[in-house]
This record gives sequence, structure tokens and C-alpha cells, in this order.
Amino acid sequence: MTDIKWDSLSLDELKAIQKDAAKAIASFEARKRKEALAAVEAKAAEMGFSLGDLVGGAKTKSTKSAPKYCHPENPAMTWTGKGRQPNWIKEALANGKSLDDLLIA
Repeated sequence: MTDIKWDSLSLDELKAIQKDAAKAIASFEARKRKEALAAVEAKAAEMGFSLGDLVGGAKTKSTKSAPKYCHPENPAMTWTGKGRQPNWIKEALANGKSLDDLLIA
């Protein structure tokens, strides 16, 4: 490695070196990660597995719950019955309605 006279470099030159070094480090880490992944996949295949078999594969997306209750005057306002009650549910309950009155038919 060459000896660099750091004191003789300008701020712009130092920042350029820093930027280039950060890129080189990121590239090095990406290469090593790719090599490690290839080695692990090869070892898993050698033993009769895929890497997904060993680490659980892709996670499935959770599904949204279907609405269970709707506003009596505005059917676009719905609630699944989970989480905090919307204000329109609270108001309906305060006015003497029950949750059964707000069920989606």
C-alpha cells in the first residue's frame, strides 16, 4: 500500500477518498455475502435440502380481517371488531344500540 501524505490533501480530496472507500467496503461486503450464500446453498443441496427448506422459506402475508360491523347510515364505514372501537361504534353504543344491531347482514 502506498504511503499517503494525509496532511497535504484538501478536504474535497479527503471526502472523495472516504466516498470511494465506502463504495469499496460495500462492494466487498456484498461479494462476501454472495459467496457465503452460494456456499450455504451448495451445502444444503449436497445434503438434499434447499436453503428455503432449512430457514423456513418466504413468510406469508397476513390477510386482512373481513368487516363485521357497519355504520347504519353509511355502509362504507366498517369495523372488523378487532382493535379500538371507531367513534361511530362508541356513539351508537352510547345511544342504546348493541353491537348486534350493527352487524353486517
